[in-house]
Amino acid sequence: MDLMVSLKENSYPIYIESGILNHADKYIKQIFQGNKIMIISDDQVYGYYGKQLTDLLSKDYLVDHVIVEHGEQSKRFDILPSLYKALLNFKLTRTDLIIALGGGVIGDLAGFVAATFLRGIKFVQIPTSLLAQVDSSVGGKVAVDLPEGKNLVGAFYHPKMVLIDPLTLKTLPERFIYDGMAEVIKYGCIKDKKLFDKLNSYQDFNDLYQDIDQIIYRCVDIKRDVVEKDQFDFGDRLVLNFGHTLGHALEQYYHYQKYSHGEAVSIGMVQLTKIAEEHNLSPQGLHLQIQELCQKYHLPVVSNVETEKLIDAISLDKKNINKKLSLILLKDIGDSYVYQSDYSLIKAKDRI
Repeated sequence: MDLMVSLKENSYPIYIESGILNHADKYIKQIFQGNKIMIISDDQVYGYYGKQLTDLLSKDYLVDHVIVEHGEQSKRFDILPSLYKALLNFKLTRTDLIIALGGGVIGDLAGFVAATFLRGIKFVQIPTSLLAQVDSSVGGKVAVDLPEGKNLVGAFYHPKMVLIDPLTLKTLPERFIYDGMAEVIKYGCIKDKKLFDKLNSYQDFNDLYQDIDQIIYRCVDIKRDVVEKDQFDFGDRLVLNFGHTLGHALEQYYHYQKYSHGEAVSIGMVQLTKIAEEHNLSPQGLHLQIQELCQKYHLPVVSNVETEKLIDAISLDKKNINKKLSLILLKDIGDSYVYQSDYSLIKAKDRI
């Protein structure tokens, strides 16, 4: 299965195929004829797939790697100098290539490094987590975190290619399968009732896995469509942030220790829809449908954090435009809209 993200000179292909990692070199050759490749990965993922990828690519290129600790803490701004130093030691030039091998953290981090080192180096995304495969590897958003909040230093910088191998999900800890399912559920909520209903029809993730290629394809296709219409996140693309305003605030409140990204987004989707219902901005009972589906895939739906404690983090949200908070609400499952609000809507609820 393959797709093309059509953005004129920033266009790139996405390939989805079980086992594609075994012949990644054939695909890399299509877009890169240079000399050196630096693989950026984490200490878990590299152990599973790093040697295999290095051996494949070493037939045609000089290959090195730099490994960071797994987890959100490696997306810190202050980790960047050590990565740049590794690239300099390898004598990477503007005609070389960076490969992001890992989940969403690695994709964001390696993408930001590629965007900024020597003012931009080609890079390829090889996402190995469900969250990265269905969401973060596509769309060109790359970033690192500051202590004050998530993704506050970043760029729009598109990969030259995305290679998605669903077999890598076999080595993913169960918690992070469900973490990725939050983003899959999000796509059903904002754009595709059929997808939402399909997710409801499976007994569990093992049952769903038989259709994983098609589910990844559908999520990526929705994101492709939205990104093509709105590359820089001021209009249509905002709907991709459903659940993220509260989710990012929760992640930051707990210093990225308690909730994974998907877990926080799950809480955000359910609680924001509940708030919207209380103000007659969404139909009654909608949050219960989302809640039931999230719980089916073992995701939390409430945090009980006092709303007041999240306001500082929400105020730094990048979706604040012209002093208004752009909240993504639902008219129904599969039908989303952007609602401009101040903080009063969220503050009306004591706890999230």
